[in-house]
Amino acid sequence: MTPREEELIAREMLERPELLGIRLKEKRWGDVAALVRYVQHDVPADLAMTDPALYKTLRDQISLFHLRGGGALNLSTLERLAAHADETADHASRAAG
Repeated sequence: MTPREEELIAREMLERPELLGIRLKEKRWGDVAALVRYVQHDVPADLAMTDPALYKTLRDQISLFHLRGGGALNLSTLERLAAHADETADHASRAAG
């Protein structure tokens, strides 16, 4: 996944918080890891100058993410789960091919 794809996934999940629960249930670990990574890096400060409305929106969404307990998600565990899921999918596709 490219950094831009990760950003779009994270921003979608911040905009629609119910997606976090859905993606956890679906075991889409890569998407959840992208969200946690985005939140940990926070909103770029230069966005406050170039697009203050977007900056405020993203800051509010990240604050809500933390208030709902999202900060308890462990990035290294999510990355490990995502890598394992990718390996399993690769192995299954090779076995089917």
